[in-house]
Amino acid sequence: MLRDLVFASLLVIIILALTYLTYSGGLGDLPPRDVRVIASNYLNLTYNQGITWLWAASPEAVTAIVWDYRGLDTLFETVVFYGAILAALTLFRSVSKVPEFVSSAGLSLVVKRVTAIVTLAILAVAASTALHGHLTPGGGFQGGAIASVAPLLLLVVFGKQFFIERRISYSKLLTIRNASLALLGFTSVALLILGFLTGFQAYIFQNQAKTVSTLSYPPYLLDVPLGGSLFFFNLFEFLAVASGFTLVFTILLSRDETLRKELEGEELGY
Repeated sequence: MLRDLVFASLLVIIILALTYLTYSGGLGDLPPRDVRVIASNYLNLTYNQGITWLWAASPEAVTAIVWDYRGLDTLFETVVFYGAILAALTLFRSVSKVPEFVSSAGLSLVVKRVTAIVTLAILAVAASTALHGHLTPGGGFQGGAIASVAPLLLLVVFGKQFFIERRISYSKLLTIRNASLALLGFTSVALLILGFLTGFQAYIFQNQAKTVSTLSYPPYLLDVPLGGSLFFFNLFEFLAVASGFTLVFTILLSRDETLRKELEGEELGY
């Protein structure tokens, strides 16, 4: 009882001390209360139908900033993620070529049935997060990360044999990953290529028409905001992230003997 009282007292003292330091300026200047000019411009222009030569045709400002106003930066971030996945695949480069005869039948029937239902829910949430990323908070990376939980559950609950029987192979996942990344790159230069072919001026990562270029991705699908290129960026990022994580999961959940053999000699540099 006394120990709990002492702990609670110390916690209160620490909170009061940090509060005093913060308001007295001991931890530096406090964040400004007003929105900065650049943030104000983003918020005012992202879905401003009266200034369509500066808008991104998306009511979701974060996605517009990530894939339109600073799209090149996001592409480099995606390349870094691709490099991380590539490093993991290179480290276990021979695992995918080793046939595994898995005898595990997975967990119980009850767990499998519940997992099947949960997996469908996970995929539905993932697709909604990715495909509505230009309308509501979310996006392709978030959707892909959510979707990758589904195959991880299936691998754990049903066993790797589940993937083997359904021909969900390393090569297919790698093909989806590479194709998605290629489509991401193509989306960023599609209008630029079209401009070269038609004689119109355009630029890389162009989404909507600007004062210097009349080329544009469609801002609407029927009466629903499409966000132009943002929808396609989210879609291809979703596929790339989901397939990339699934690739790593399928390798890391291989048999211990297979992984151990692959790492033999790495500590000696060969």
